[in-house]
Amino acid sequence: MNIRLRQDAIVRSLRRNGTSTIAALARDVGASRRTVLRDIAALRDEGYVVHSEPGRGGGLSLDPQSVQTTARLSVAEVFALLISVASMRAAGNLPFSGLADAGLAKIEKALPKDKVRDLRRFLDCLYVGTLAPQVDISDMGTMDPALLPAFEPAFLKRLYLRFHYRDAKGVETTRHVEPQAMLILPPLWYLVAWDSSRQNFRHFRMDRISEPEYLEGPRFRRRHVPFDDNVRPIRHTLS
Repeated sequence: MNIRLRQDAIVRSLRRNGTSTIAALARDVGASRRTVLRDIAALRDEGYVVHSEPGRGGGLSLDPQSVQTTARLSVAEVFALLISVASMRAAGNLPFSGLADAGLAKIEKALPKDKVRDLRRFLDCLYVGTLAPQVDISDMGTMDPALLPAFEPAFLKRLYLRFHYRDAKGVETTRHVEPQAMLILPPLWYLVAWDSSRQNFRHFRMDRISEPEYLEGPRFRRRHVPFDDNVRPIRHTLS
């Protein structure tokens, strides 16, 4: 569990239970007492008011009026909201698109400049189109929740991705690729990547990807991805 997910889990636990102990929180999030203490300190720095009761029977509690001093949304989280709205709009089933856009604009304005820059770079990798009617979606599954958090450093830092992939015949392989774009063909989502072992671009259905991880080390170069005429880029102007 990464730092953000762990700290969010701590906040949820305190809100749900009212009070808790360091030992209980450590069990909940699968971390050491020292790590949880560091997380509590970081949460306090961000504006959460966490009360500590001394003594053996004491514990921690979160002030319900606690207000964060800075937005905690990550680039990947804002990007997830944007692509959700974009995909629903592309599918033609977003009845409140104006309200959704207004809400996203408020979120974008709250982001610091470095996150806005990263968000723009992320959006430059996103494309949307129309799924061909002959494509079989009867076996469509759910996407691994670890996918987008792995995408963020992979796309922004141009780091290689490794993952397990199950093709249409059920054959599983391990892939090592250069992520170049994300393609939404509602209701399917694809990772478009350069596969050096095949010296060509490959489209990987995201619901068939599991255990994704980015690889620290050499960076790859951006490549021009050829798309069909019905595919277009999505670019949001951030104010």
